Amino acid sequence: MSDYYASEDLKNFADIAKDAPELAQKFFDYYGAVFAEGELSAREKALIALGVAHAVQCPYCIDAYTTSCLEKGSNLGEMTEAVHVANAIRGGASLVHGVQMRKLAEKVSL
Repeated sequence: MSDYYASEDLKNFADIAKDAPELAQKFFDYYGAVFAEGELSAREKALIALGVAHAVQCPYCIDAYTTSCLEKGSNLGEMTEAVHVANAIRGGASLVHGVQMRKLAEKVSL
């Protein structure tokens, strides 16, 4: 049985440009600019991207940024901490919506 998300498919990402090359190029140019050294180092950006990849649950991104983090000198402890930061934000975002639920429940309660 084949996996829906096959890690080897990541190398075909550029194929997205085949039927919309102008749009794809704009994305790839922007993407390259975002990940260039700036106020944040490429290593810091890779750690942020790894956390975001987990928050949005993109297996391709998790693969890509795990590799990128390691290539840029991050260690497993730093990477794991980045994943925990993403989890805390994502979990907190879910919990804070409980305020909306409680507000409505208190208004509607019989």
